[in-house]
Amino acid sequence: EISACLVGSEMCIRDRLASGLLINLIPKNSRKRQAMANQQKETTVIVGGGHAAGALLTTLLQKKYQHEVVLVGEEPHPPYQRPPLSKNYLAGEVDQESLYLKPRSVYENAGHQLRLGVRAEQIDRDNKTISLSDQSTLKYDRLVLATGSHVRRLNAPGADLKGIHYLHDIADSDALREQLVPGKRLVIVGGGYIGLEVASSATKKGVDVTVLEAAERLMQRVTGPEMSEFFYTKHSNAGVDLRLNTAVTGFEASDQGHVAGVTLASGGTVPADIVLVSVGVAPETALAEAAGLPCDDGIIVDEFTRTEDPAILAIGDCTRHRNLFFEKMQRLESVANAVDQARTVAATLMGEKKPYNSAPWFWSNQYDVRLQMVGLSQYHDQRVLRGSPEDKGFAVFYLRDGCVIAVDAVNLPIAFMVGKTLVQQRRQVNPEMLKDPDIELKSLVSGQSIN
Repeated sequence: EISACLVGSEMCIRDRLASGLLINLIPKNSRKRQAMANQQKETTVIVGGGHAAGALLTTLLQKKYQHEVVLVGEEPHPPYQRPPLSKNYLAGEVDQESLYLKPRSVYENAGHQLRLGVRAEQIDRDNKTISLSDQSTLKYDRLVLATGSHVRRLNAPGADLKGIHYLHDIADSDALREQLVPGKRLVIVGGGYIGLEVASSATKKGVDVTVLEAAERLMQRVTGPEMSEFFYTKHSNAGVDLRLNTAVTGFEASDQGHVAGVTLASGGTVPADIVLVSVGVAPETALAEAAGLPCDDGIIVDEFTRTEDPAILAIGDCTRHRNLFFEKMQRLESVANAVDQARTVAATLMGEKKPYNSAPWFWSNQYDVRLQMVGLSQYHDQRVLRGSPEDKGFAVFYLRDGCVIAVDAVNLPIAFMVGKTLVQQRRQVNPEMLKDPDIELKSLVSGQSIN
């Protein structure tokens, strides 16, 4: 009957196909490909161009994510890493290309679309669309907000003078680097990670550096007094003028409208040719807030990086998240957090249940020092010093109720690695064993010498 039909007419073939009689003539692989082709692909839109967005794109590539991906980035660059902006990129030791997580061509060859140099201006959750600054509109099935953070700006007289810089992106670093020439006077407002890293980079270039910190010690928000004192000594020995308990009230101008000095609350002025204001960042939540998503010092997400809208997820510096490792909601500003959350959101997009549950970690390079930190030390009730700041390497262990909750390690990677495990294990550790140089740190995680 089939032979007669094939000889007879196309109409007969179509009729038989419609009735299902000829379905077995089509190879199974062809039927599968046809079914996949007929299935409508979803569109996942990522808003943001920083480390979190780049890590997500990379992870989706590795997982062979089948749906269409569109990244919207306000900067003209593909996703890049920001830590070098205050370190070796600012110092001119690496070029711009080395900052990119991957060349743009890698994403595009994989079928991902990069919409760079445009800004996402509005989210229409009802219609699942995003309005862009170039007047175009994007349709999405899933939306990932990786909007990052923005620098906190000083609202003080003269704050808009030429020569006053903030450091957040490649353009900022380029503009600052042009002015860092030997003999220039740089005043840095803020003694945190970024300010001290810039101080290190500028000092190596022969710039005269002064750091003004309003708190009682350097990096007070993120580390203990031992580390603060160590870095105070390190920068002082390098020639940096460090002034603690020093608040800034404004800036003085030259006749040409360029910054000439920084005025202090205590009276007097610090002469300056260049100023860097580095007083922290705030999460970029305006887009999410305007869309009605819950925000509280960050976009609120759960342990799977989901917002209250099942179609919208968020990752990176812009989020306040439920990490199973901590009792309270946290907002973290770190590359490690961006990468770990990117992996979680990739799993969520793929339909996998993999909650974000990583101990946070950070690092900072200043002069010949590599500071590695794991955990959050704010709630410690005991500190244990292993080694001495005069040694090549030393570490501070922070404990709460006998458990290690954080570690700061200077040029001592083994303390950082062991500390990471101890923080994850949340087991009680004998403080005397932590400080005893005759006890190998590795033994503390092997189960042999915990108590």
